[in-house]
Amino acid sequence: MRVLIIGGTRNLGLSIVERLTERGHSVTVFNRGVTAGVLLAGVERLYGDRGLKHDLEKALAGRSFDAVVDTTLYTGAEALTAIDVLKARTGHFIFIGTGQIYLIRKGVARPFREEDYEGELIAEPPVEHESDHNNWAYGFHKREAEDHLFRAWNEHGFPVTSLRAPMINSERDHYHRILGYLRRMQDGGHILVPDGKALPVRHVYGDDVARVVVDLVESGHGKGRAFNLSQDETVSLEEILGMIAEFAGVTLRLLRVPRAKLEYLGLLPDCSPFSGLWMSELDNTRSKQELGVRYTPLKEYLQKIVLHYKNNPQLQADGYRTRPIEQQLARSN
Repeated sequence: MRVLIIGGTRNLGLSIVERLTERGHSVTVFNRGVTAGVLLAGVERLYGDRGLKHDLEKALAGRSFDAVVDTTLYTGAEALTAIDVLKARTGHFIFIGTGQIYLIRKGVARPFREEDYEGELIAEPPVEHESDHNNWAYGFHKREAEDHLFRAWNEHGFPVTSLRAPMINSERDHYHRILGYLRRMQDGGHILVPDGKALPVRHVYGDDVARVVVDLVESGHGKGRAFNLSQDETVSLEEILGMIAEFAGVTLRLLRVPRAKLEYLGLLPDCSPFSGLWMSELDNTRSKQELGVRYTPLKEYLQKIVLHYKNNPQLQADGYRTRPIEQQLARSN
């Protein structure tokens, strides 16, 4: 099959490219060429800005694809461009959505189901509340994109499938979230976490998402539908950090600090990325029933990720740069 990946140079996109290539598909990636990376042999790369209709039309002139996987679609304007350019060029458009779309809904309970999408939205936070506003805007614009895609499906059969993912954990996570926790545990110091009640942790393994995408490419199933992707387990922050420590063979040392203090010192989210207040928790029932998805157990995939980082000690988390401040704060408590 001929498959176009919009994005495709890191984390989830790269895993999808690898799986498709291993299964013998003809893969083309389209991106700006900003992110460094080595593509597999036989993968074609087209350059351009996906937000510019002219770039997309020029790159795809005379081409058609059995499926398109869009890993970098973030706004309504980008969705309209994709629909316009690709409506006669593909038989299946797979959109990587987000669980954040539920976080801006008013009055819905965790874990979120696909049916919770429709309804009133919470008010836009003030711009001066930067974190809240940025997270709200991310969810709002992803909803706007999804609305355009499904309107195109309803009006003229644009063959969209939306895969709504929560936080994605993987060996390739470019945010280095698990890696950041691990390196802090390995240095013997405390993990600083905000005091008060933490949100439940229910993420998804990147390899599972890539596998679902490839299955949909090959089967053509799921058109006109949205699916939550999520691990089966819901755990606490302490539980998942305890698992990381166990697999790393180190002792977990937690220190609770007022959230306001961590924010004032600029330590969040780096010191504890799983402590965010904008973290979705998704019900995966529909994906299991309609698509037959089976998710890798949390302990199994977490052990694989930790082992990968243990075996590659040269890898370092960008957020570890705040560690000296964290250690000084821990000593003063």
